[in-house]
Amino acid sequence: MVPGGPVLVEGPVEVVLEDGSTVVSERWLVALCACRRSRSYPFCDTSHRRRTRG
Repeated sequence: MVPGGPVLVEGPVEVVLEDGSTVVSERWLVALCACRRSRSYPFCDTSHRRRTRG
């Protein structure tokens, strides 16, 4: 893990969300969002870079 960055996981990945739904990525390397600000949560889309902290 990199502080302030995503968690990189070797894929394919299946993630079970808090509501019980499941999302899948077949990619060979998956970036999981650690800041919860991604528009494609739980996957990182670098949305956090465009937002200010505060």
